[in-house]
Amino acid sequence: MSGLPQQGAGPGLGNEVEGYLLWQARIAEAERRAHEFTAPVEWLTTAQREDIERRYVADSLCRARADLERVAGRCVSLRGEYEQRYRELRRRCLATVLAVCAGAVAVAALSLLR
Repeated sequence: MSGLPQQGAGPGLGNEVEGYLLWQARIAEAERRAHEFTAPVEWLTTAQREDIERRYVADSLCRARADLERVAGRCVSLRGEYEQRYRELRRRCLATVLAVCAGAVAVAALSLLR
């Protein structure tokens, strides 16, 4: 099996894989930062260090999830706004085209009557 996505898989699978990989990178970064946070505190026991690191990672991931949910919500909101603007623009363009065509027909009709 090749490493390329199958044609029937669709774009959703690629997005899910990308999201999974990005989240795993976020976890690894949070763990690295937690370790860097506790490293200078040499007097901590192993259990204390692990507890602080676990809490640090949990807090970092909670904040990251909230940020992602906020961004996703804004994306949905922007999509709705842009779709509405597109509908309005399409309606105005159609009205303009119909007005120009009606004007051209009127001019043609007037020129035929003379």
